[in-house]
Amino acid sequence: MKTAALLALLAIPTLTEAQMIFEDFQTAQDWVYVADGVMGGVSQGTARLTDDGAVHLTGQVSTANNGGFIQVRRRFDTPWPDTATGLRLSVKGNGEPYYVFLRVPNMARRWYSYRQPFETTGEWTEVTLPFAGFTASHDGMPETFDPTEVYSIGLVAYGADFDADLSVRQIDLY
Repeated sequence: MKTAALLALLAIPTLTEAQMIFEDFQTAQDWVYVADGVMGGVSQGTARLTDDGAVHLTGQVSTANNGGFIQVRRRFDTPWPDTATGLRLSVKGNGEPYYVFLRVPNMARRWYSYRQPFETTGEWTEVTLPFAGFTASHDGMPETFDPTEVYSIGLVAYGADFDADLSVRQIDLY
């Protein structure tokens, strides 16, 4: 009887570290490059998947003409688990700060988001971004969000004039 109960417990799915991987860029197809040109800005860049399994965002961010971003973003339909408390990214960059932008339903404008910056170096490093550290992009937005409602994530070079060079090879929920 005890053995049957133990086997039944082992058959219940659990949230393991492997199940917490949100994106490993091995078969990434839903990522889209967007620049501020959609709003009149003049920033330019590209995003591509590399042979070593990362997304690579490069370009020139310009604040001219009310611009100031390039990004690669992804929409998704599967909700994040309610046990998730943040994101962990494996990143490499050129020493500039970059951002993660998260979007949830019912925002007043499509460019509103919850944002958190992270630092990069020329070596692969892990950055941890707790959901509590994300801030609303505009006044009037709720200060916090429900992670189970997030439907879009963006990896963004933002807010200053600089040459962007960011690689991300994995995004985990923790």
